[in-house]
Amino acid sequence: MLFPLSINGNVLAQQPTGSVPTVTGTPAGVVVRVRIDQTNELVPVYAGPSSYLYPQVGVILMGQEIPAYGISEDGQWIQIYYAGIPESIAWVYGPYVETIKFGRLPVLLPPNTPTPVSTPTLDPTLVAAFIPQTTPTRLPTFTLAPEIVAATFLPSQQVNRVPVGLLILSLGFIGGLGVLISFLRGR
Repeated sequence: MLFPLSINGNVLAQQPTGSVPTVTGTPAGVVVRVRIDQTNELVPVYAGPSSYLYPQVGVILMGQEIPAYGISEDGQWIQIYYAGIPESIAWVYGPYVETIKFGRLPVLLPPNTPTPVSTPTLDPTLVAAFIPQTTPTRLPTFTLAPEIVAATFLPSQQVNRVPVGLLILSLGFIGGLGVLISFLRGR
């Protein structure tokens, strides 16, 4: 039986004689991180470089670091590794992420846009129900305005008449005289 050597009460352990394997990594390439100053904690990722043409395939979290594969032709979208979907590739809008490990990203062509499951069509009879039917009418015609008739007065004849103002003054004088008489009689 072998016992470990002991010097001054310390036990010396046996040293391995073979080579010790070491873990070496492969270059990761460009790595991007979701910006922390985002208003939403979840940043959407899409199947292609557009939020209108491609469906959303998932989300990434604020501060998450992700390997990047390439950049879109317009430079606005970055292709990233996203596990759990076919081919593990997704696209994120560039202003939402910042580059951590720098490198040159190749310009990538966008994937084909997905074909919709069904093409919506309109039923012509249903459309016709909502189109109002207009009946043709005759256009208005121009009608001349009637002639303007100017009033004409006959020349005044000289008749000896009492002026109206004199008549009013005389009646007012007679009424004032009646008031004076009734006032004097009441005393």
